[in-house]
Amino acid sequence: MYRIGIDLGGTNTAAGLVDAKGRIVDRESVKTNLPTTPERIVGDMIVLCRKLMERNGLQNQDVCSVGVGVPCTANKQNGCMEDADHLGFSAGPLVAPLQEALGLPVYIENDANAAAWGEYRAGQYEADSFLLVTLGTGIGGGIILNGKLYQSCNNAAGELGHMAIHMDGEPCGCGGRGCFEAYGSASALIRHAREATGEDITEAKTVFDRAKNGDEICREVLDRYYTHLAIGFANIINIFGPDYLCIGGGVSAAGDALLQPVTEKTYQRLYAKDAEQNTKIVLARLHNDAGILGAAMLEK
Repeated sequence: MYRIGIDLGGTNTAAGLVDAKGRIVDRESVKTNLPTTPERIVGDMIVLCRKLMERNGLQNQDVCSVGVGVPCTANKQNGCMEDADHLGFSAGPLVAPLQEALGLPVYIENDANAAAWGEYRAGQYEADSFLLVTLGTGIGGGIILNGKLYQSCNNAAGELGHMAIHMDGEPCGCGGRGCFEAYGSASALIRHAREATGEDITEAKTVFDRAKNGDEICREVLDRYYTHLAIGFANIINIFGPDYLCIGGGVSAAGDALLQPVTEKTYQRLYAKDAEQNTKIVLARLHNDAGILGAAMLEK
């Protein structure tokens, strides 16, 4: 039996056909083209699913379910996307129309939660507790406790980017101030590098490359960035004490240049910094596949 996982992104909507061993055996994608509508999103997903099934000679009885990760609040009670203004609408249905068109069970989850679930399940972490923090345009997160994806009464658990790390600090896209996202996202790193250099830097990678080549301004920008990440990570570890804190998202591509200094600064800030065993801080193993795999593994 197969499952289909869909990762709705701001640039692309990607779908993968996942086999019983948890491997992506085929994939298809389409441009999301923001701003969009719930109807267009559902229509694109129907096309993606049908293409994957037809190309692999599958009928409905060969597919267990379709899971979708969405970059907004996923209301699992009514199957709707909510708080989705950045997509071009405030709220809209997804599960019911997709389920009706495909004739398959459909499950919905926040994209960062789905990525955390996929990283945890398919990344072969031997742990009962696991947190994924994604460092991209914003900061997302997913929480695994006792081997299960943590759910909340308001369907918004895991919004780690919106804890405040600076009282009355920089404004955040959520409407608050001083959020972790306003200091630790790729967007924040780029913004701070622009302010410091006076240059039109457009990628986080540029900051890492310049620092590696001896640019003192970019080194200072990165050092402050690592400190902000360490504050956020230490808060998360102090609250949850997970076996693993996993760093994903585009910034994680910096590898050890990110992991080593952030780990050192984080451990210095932990309440239990002298514990014999502590949270392991690691880089994500599955990269962009985590979202598709996690969505495919969703169920009631």
